Amino acid sequence: MDHSFLSALILLLLVLDPLGSLPIFIPIMRSVPPQRRTRVAVREVGIAFFVLFAFMFVGDSFLQVMHLSERSLEVAGGVILMIIAIRMIFGTSGESAYGLEEGKEPLIFPLAVPLLAGPSAMATVLLLASRQPDRIMEWIGALSVAMLISGLTLVMADRIRKLLGDSVVSAIEKLMGLVLTAIAVEMVLAGLKRYFVGGL
Repeated sequence: MDHSFLSALILLLLVLDPLGSLPIFIPIMRSVPPQRRTRVAVREVGIAFFVLFAFMFVGDSFLQVMHLSERSLEVAGGVILMIIAIRMIFGTSGESAYGLEEGKEPLIFPLAVPLLAGPSAMATVLLLASRQPDRIMEWIGALSVAMLISGLTLVMADRIRKLLGDSVVSAIEKLMGLVLTAIAVEMVLAGLKRYFVGGL
């Protein structure tokens, strides 16, 4: 299927899912000092953009050098999401559901990678670039706009938390943990299916 700039932008937004990730963004940003939140958000979005931008050009070569496939990316992403989902539902002591100690800023993990620049996003930019390489500037533009929208959502996460309240955010986080569990299982099963069926 050939994409236009608009269809690529919509596809990237669906994959990045900034609104659906708010229940994950909010508790992570809540542990960051207020005066640092905007800077941290911009930094993490910038890192995610760089990762996806680089993967757009060298992703296929990197997978070949490492003898990896998109299926392995899918399974690995599913396992990571499963661990995060379980922690979201049951909670942990001493650190957040995302492996962060209280008061520590997120750096690369988990905001930049894998929540923004996750396996599905990597596979999407890789497919866009490989199927229509002559329109690479359009794909870069679509990725830039999609990351800008995700960044604005992340910057506004604390305001949304204040609007909803901590109890509502906590309830949404646990609910999203259940949804994330199903998504993680689906990712693992899809990767295994493509490995055993498509790899024959």
